[in-house]
Amino acid sequence: MDSIEIVGGGPLVGSVPISGAKNAALPIMTAALLADGEHVFRNVPNLRDVHTMTKLLGQLGVEATYEDGQVHVTASGTIEPTAPYDLVKQMRASVLVLGPLVARCGRAIVSMPGGCAIGARPIDQHLKGLEAMGADVELHHGYVEVNVPGGRLKGSDVTLDFPTHTGTENLMCAAVLAKGRTTLTNCAREPEVEELARVLNKMGARIEGAGTSVISIEGVDSLNPVDHAIIPDRIEAGTFMVAAAATRGDLLLEGIGFEPLEAVIAKLREAGSTIEREGDGIRVVGSEVIRPTDIITQPHPGFPTDMQAQLMMLMCLANGTSRITETVFENRFMHVSELNRMGADIQVHGRTATVHGVSRLEGAEVMATDLRASASLVLAGLVAEGTTQVRRVYHLDRGYEHIEEKLAPLGANITRVTGNA
Repeated sequence: MDSIEIVGGGPLVGSVPISGAKNAALPIMTAALLADGEHVFRNVPNLRDVHTMTKLLGQLGVEATYEDGQVHVTASGTIEPTAPYDLVKQMRASVLVLGPLVARCGRAIVSMPGGCAIGARPIDQHLKGLEAMGADVELHHGYVEVNVPGGRLKGSDVTLDFPTHTGTENLMCAAVLAKGRTTLTNCAREPEVEELARVLNKMGARIEGAGTSVISIEGVDSLNPVDHAIIPDRIEAGTFMVAAAATRGDLLLEGIGFEPLEAVIAKLREAGSTIEREGDGIRVVGSEVIRPTDIITQPHPGFPTDMQAQLMMLMCLANGTSRITETVFENRFMHVSELNRMGADIQVHGRTATVHGVSRLEGAEVMATDLRASASLVLAGLVAEGTTQVRRVYHLDRGYEHIEEKLAPLGANITRVTGNA
C-alpha cells in the first residue's frame, strides 16, 4: 500500500494545471449508455474512479477505454442492465448507471451502494423519482430492481426532499428519453450538474434550468453520440488554493474560472489571501498572517463540503479561533484526530469543530480516512516542521491526479513511497 512522504518547507510558487473534474466525468460517462455510437470524452483525469467506471461500463456490455486523458465509449448493441456488487462497492458513483439503464433498457438491476465512511448517502430520492415516472421498484438481496411497464418512462413532476447531486443527475438521465415533460424541483445546483445537462443537450436532449433548483426535461425519442471536453475540477483547484494560502505561497491555477469557486474564494479572502483573475486562471498569494474565519458547509452555491477538511487545516494556522460546521455529512470530521496528532488544537462538538490556531504543526505519521481528509493531511505536511507520512493514499488517488507530481515542481519536498505496509 503506497504512502506519501512530505518534508515541510517553504512557500509553493509557480503554475499548476487543473485536471478535469471527476465528479463531472463519471455521470457523463454513464450518459453514453443513452445513445448508440462512439462517444469521446476529453480532459478526463487519470483516476481510480474513472478506471472503475470503465470496468463497470464494460460489465454492462459497453466498450469503454481510457488513454491519455480521453475516454472512448461505444454503446452500440445489446446492453446488459445489471451492475454487480463487486464493482458498485468500489465506488458509490456507480449508482449513476441506474437512470441511463432504466431509460434505455426499460429495466435495471443495480447493487445498492452501501455505506460510506463520511456518512449515509441514501438513494431513496432516485427511486422516488423513477417511481413517479412510472417505474416499478423492488429491493431484494442487496439489489434494487427497476422495471418499466411498457418499456418507456413517462414524464412527471418530481420534488426532491433535498438537493441530492447524484439523484438529480440520475433522474435527469432517466427523463431525457421519457415520454412527455418531466419537472424536477429542489435540484442540486452544482456545476457538474450543469455540465451533464450541457452534454445531454449536445446529444439531442431538451433540458432547461440546470444550475437552478428547477429543471425541466422534454423527453425525446433518441439521442446521438457526442465529443466533449470535461470542465476543470473545482475541488482540485480549491485544494491548490489552500496550498498557496497555507504555505504563504504564490500559485497560478491554470484553466479555471472564478464562478465555480466563489464560496471558497470568499473564505480564503477573509483569511487574508489575495486572489485575482489572471489570463484563463486564478492567481492566489498567501498572507503572512492567516486570519480565522467561520465556515458552514452547504449545497452549492454554498461552501462545499468537499473543501471542509482543507479549510480546517488552514484554520489550524490562523491567528485566532474558527468554527467549522458540517451540515451535509454526519461523519466528516475523521481528519480531526490526525490533524491533532500533528499539533493542531481542534475540538468537535456534534457537527461543529472549534479550531484554535497554533503557531506551527509538526510532522507525523498519519492515516487517511477518505478522499478529502487525505488532501488535508497532505496540505498539513507541506507546512509542518519535519517529515509527514500520509498512509492509505489510495483514497487520495480516487480524486487527485498525480498530486505529488503537481506539487513537486512548485517547491514541495514530496515523494510517493510505493508498497509501504
